[in-house]
Amino acid sequence: MEKSATPSLPTAGLWRRISAIIYESLLLLALLFIADYLFLALTHNASSPLFKALLQVYLLLMMAAYFSWSWLRGQTLAMKTWRIRVVNLEGAPITLKQALLRFVLALVLIPAFGISLIWALFDRDKQFLHDRLAATRLVRTDV
Repeated sequence: MEKSATPSLPTAGLWRRISAIIYESLLLLALLFIADYLFLALTHNASSPLFKALLQVYLLLMMAAYFSWSWLRGQTLAMKTWRIRVVNLEGAPITLKQALLRFVLALVLIPAFGISLIWALFDRDKQFLHDRLAATRLVRTDV
């Protein structure tokens, strides 16, 4: 049975989490711009289909590394700004497996017509679908 939020770890509000996603998107755009520039500067080959495929894989790995590394420490930069932390259902830090699962699920479910965001509107705890499936929660750190 799934545990709900404990009083010591209040769930971050839906609008706070959506604001963090928007802010995170801007930060991620900057990170990917720099990663793209470095890749193209090192390979000197932007037109080859092989290098285009390698670039896509490289950028995906950069995103996975950024989010996994940040979530294992509890927060991304945007989450720190909005005073949000990702935890497991018991309120402890998440595992690498949970971080990677959360990344893959969010990567698919957020852009797919906002399924994860729409889910939160109807979820009893207002959690995103990718958090439900990864057994994680976003909690407030400002209390």
